[in-house]
Amino acid sequence: MLATEEFTRFPLLMWEKVLSKVKKSVVFMDDKCAEALHWSGGAATLLEAGARNLKQFSSFEACGVNEPKAVFVVSTLLKGRTVDIIKDIISLSHFQYCVVFTTVAHSVHLLVNKVTTEMEGSPVFEQFEEKLCEWMGNMNYTAEVMHVPVVFAPVSQQLIVAPPFAHLFPLLSPDLEAINEKRPEKRRFASLNDIDMHCLPAELQIEVKSLASALNSMFEATGTREESFALGPMSRIIAGELANLPQAKNRRKTAPNKASIIFVDRTMDLTGAVGHHGDNLVEKVLTMLKLLPGHVTDVQVDMLELTSLHKTPHSKNILAPGCLAQIQSSARSLWDAMLTSKHKEGVIEVRRQLVEAASKENLPIKMSMGRVTPEQLCSYIQLFRSSRGALESHCGVLQLGLATAQTLRHPSLPRWDSCLAFERLLLQALGDADFPAVLRQLLPLMKPRGVEDTSASGSRLREDELGPDELILLLVYLYSLADETQPADHDTEEEEELEKLERDLIGALTLVISREKELSPLLQKLTGCTNPEELTAERVHSAVEKMFKTLRGLSSTRNHLKQLRSIYTASDGIHQVSRPHPGDNPLLLLFMVGGVTPSELRLIKETVATHRPGTQVLVLSTRLLRPTDIPELLFGTQRLVPDIGV
Repeated sequence: MLATEEFTRFPLLMWEKVLSKVKKSVVFMDDKCAEALHWSGGAATLLEAGARNLKQFSSFEACGVNEPKAVFVVSTLLKGRTVDIIKDIISLSHFQYCVVFTTVAHSVHLLVNKVTTEMEGSPVFEQFEEKLCEWMGNMNYTAEVMHVPVVFAPVSQQLIVAPPFAHLFPLLSPDLEAINEKRPEKRRFASLNDIDMHCLPAELQIEVKSLASALNSMFEATGTREESFALGPMSRIIAGELANLPQAKNRRKTAPNKASIIFVDRTMDLTGAVGHHGDNLVEKVLTMLKLLPGHVTDVQVDMLELTSLHKTPHSKNILAPGCLAQIQSSARSLWDAMLTSKHKEGVIEVRRQLVEAASKENLPIKMSMGRVTPEQLCSYIQLFRSSRGALESHCGVLQLGLATAQTLRHPSLPRWDSCLAFERLLLQALGDADFPAVLRQLLPLMKPRGVEDTSASGSRLREDELGPDELILLLVYLYSLADETQPADHDTEEEEELEKLERDLIGALTLVISREKELSPLLQKLTGCTNPEELTAERVHSAVEKMFKTLRGLSSTRNHLKQLRSIYTASDGIHQVSRPHPGDNPLLLLFMVGGVTPSELRLIKETVATHRPGTQVLVLSTRLLRPTDIPELLFGTQRLVPDIGV
């Protein structure tokens, strides 16, 4: 019987093809492929396979005379900007042997070049090999170009993400308007559910085709004959593309293993993604700690506690950060536990594994029961400083322990509980009020941070005070629940009331953002400004107005569904989307288009254990979400025209 382990092994098998070519080479890799490798053993696997060095895929990189071999690994088409960068690197170097791996299949390259017939061999790749020799300066030098789908990253035993598709997100009402603008009036679509693959911009078609091709490669390697299901317009398009792939049709005739795959649009439930009710340690770690540069899934862990360095403004520049992706088996099991358990269970497991590791190394650990504190975890971790052998043996568990301690003592953590409290208040109001009445409850919160509050002492910035990021999350939370409020007759008077309320909210939020002394990554994306000096009231107001235009469309994302229309039940606290479970097959793959949260992984695991203990379930997703990712994907991402490197 097909096991989920075969799917989590698939990314490692694909990297083996790259590793077989890297001996004595300098490897150039783009960020998306580097993130996929990061969760499949990291740079160490390349170096162990004989690579001399690993460099960023950039026109500003090159190699010396004594470095004659290069391997390029890219997540894009071999066209446009990607080709320019490869040419720049080769022109500045002295290569005699170049290997190029692209995650985009040759069939997709043919389509981009407007070739629709089946062709022998790989002519696009063969032509590019000639170009590589030309750029190296000798047609007798060696060049190889091939497709390898190194797009998946095994984050845990239960989750595989796809970093090259991290910004792929289901379409929303503003996208429908943009598509309709380019169509004759009689041929315009009434809803997103009417859109098909051929109506999408070329860039998004390529993105969808590349994803379908990568999934087909995974099913080929595991001998899988899949039955596809879809929930949401974008999921339907992806499932249709996978079903219609000529290679997939041939595979399904002979593949021995049956599985169900359900594609689910993230927009079916945005409340679950932006809410703070998940009660999961990893969600907080991902939110509090800074991302690793170039990554969307992993974070930087400050390693200072494991050294004798003093904390100074420069100490962070000396030390390379730790991370969450680990290869040691003890650390992997701890990470799996943190990812799919409740917050309290997660921190207790972190402490237990630190105590166990210290005991194995005969370190003088003082046991203590009761509540786990960051100080307690750090005191255990610091014991390992005195022994290099102990550090090396347990470095994975120590990094996860540090990530936990740094999250628990993070100054922004109290805001998590503040958001949770407001979400619960809004949920209670949903049961007995119309939407404008519930929305109006946000207005008193819309004030610049640090403004004097008569109920508090002075004008000091309180740690639990909500900033613009949190206010935007609450707006998304509420608008995605707008359909769940008590039915109102929506007469002209009520529509005017809602419009006036929205104008008030837009003005208030504009003021809040304009007064910020530092811009978060989300605000930078939203406004297009990197620092507060660049902000103008007009620029902020325009960005917030555009944001509200997108928000208004969120309440209708489930309108086309006959079932599963509600994600809120008035009788309980929080009730997320029920997932369909086509139970004909022993293996169920759940593909979340737009991301999945750690608390949803726990929910899926618990639901399966309770209701279908005999079914194996593996979650595939474009990314692992933190709450603040959703506003970025809603308001700061080119959903219709993704960057495909051309």
